Amino acid sequence: QVHLVESGGGLVQAGGSLRLSCAASGRTFSTTSMGWFRQAPGKEREFVAAISWSAGSTYYTDSVKGRFTISRDNAKNTVYLQMNSLKPEDTALYYCAASPGLLRLWNPENYDYWGQGTQVSVSS
Repeated sequence: QVHLVESGGGLVQAGGSLRLSCAASGRTFSTTSMGWFRQAPGKEREFVAAISWSAGSTYYTDSVKGRFTISRDNAKNTVYLQMNSLKPEDTALYYCAASPGLLRLWNPENYDYWGQGTQVSVSS
């Protein structure tokens, strides 16, 4: 069993920044790949970013490349998503998720645990 708790969401103006955190407990965090997904009202959940268990590999969806950075601190069992230059279209409920594998981390089916989400709202 893995328990994930996201934090750091909020309301920010376009061009602003937020840092999301996801604290994990349960599984050995250092051997768990982590991902961030988001879901806007009326839309499907979409992949945002992922990081392998060793932090040797990171992955981003095209729309956030150059603006978002995913990182992890295995000593704190926490993964982060630094979001800069936020746009109104980034508004969504952001979820972190845990995967036991290293492949196809863009696919939500490869994650077996999910947090409850944290809301990010970007005003224009």
